[in-house]
Amino acid sequence: MQFIWQTVTYFEQDAPLLRRARYGIIETSGGELTAIHLRPWPKLISLPECWPTGPRFHGGGPVDCCWLYYNQPRQMPEFLALRYMVSTAGTTFATFRAALAALDQVASLKKADAAICDAGNLRLSARLMRRFGWEAHKPQRWHRNYIRRYYGNYPLANKSLNAP
Repeated sequence: MQFIWQTVTYFEQDAPLLRRARYGIIETSGGELTAIHLRPWPKLISLPECWPTGPRFHGGGPVDCCWLYYNQPRQMPEFLALRYMVSTAGTTFATFRAALAALDQVASLKKADAAICDAGNLRLSARLMRRFGWEAHKPQRWHRNYIRRYYGNYPLANKSLNAP
């Protein structure tokens, strides 16, 4: 039996593990992918959602780090859900962008048709989401849903986790 909490540091070596695991955290720092931490259950709720923290909230930890939580829902295995993203104070645009590029790479490994998210942060404008390849999807009253469609056309992979 394998341990339920695992950390992936090499895409090519751990590709079967990444394909099989449904829930994970993509960790980036300094504009590069650091690791992918696999979890036994999905990210459902966070402290800032329960406790109103304000628009300037950042997670604690070292400067310039970003964590992106993703799920592969059992009801829809052809999709990845970007559930939550946390950054520390001083996180650069390159670090944020590396996390999204890693999500594309995970989607490529899993042969996902699309990635979906519910943009709860008002600083994520529709223009910014379009710039990153996300488009508005299924409008609802209290949610801003976006989708990034792949259908076999995945962006070029970042090779930062490929060399041992």
